[in-house]
Amino acid sequence: MRALLEGLFTVLKHLFMRPVTLEYPEKKRFQSDAFRGKPSVKIGENGCVGCGVCKKVCPSGAINYEKDENGKVISYTFDLNKCIFCGNCMYYCPHSAITLGQNFELGTADKSELKLTYKGGSEND
Repeated sequence: MRALLEGLFTVLKHLFMRPVTLEYPEKKRFQSDAFRGKPSVKIGENGCVGCGVCKKVCPSGAINYEKDENGKVISYTFDLNKCIFCGNCMYYCPHSAITLGQNFELGTADKSELKLTYKGGSEND
């Protein structure tokens, strides 16, 4: 009998509490400024100069870039199949060219969509 009353008390206690979960995707959770989501990079003036620091500090090898004959970066690729969103590329970039945004909804059925290629400051995938 005691166990039955304890169970009933637990049910009644939780009946008047606010729900813990959100009705995703209709209601989305607020992300803090420190959240590390979809990466992006600025290429060109005041952007990536191809120093290679980001590629060296990436523990998963998810970063690749191409330079032209003058040494300027012409394309920059993030492979989100490998990326662990650690933020090392953003923190160690001496020119603050890389940012990790707020977008976390990156799920897809096609793996080729997870390679983000930036040319001239825009995403061209």
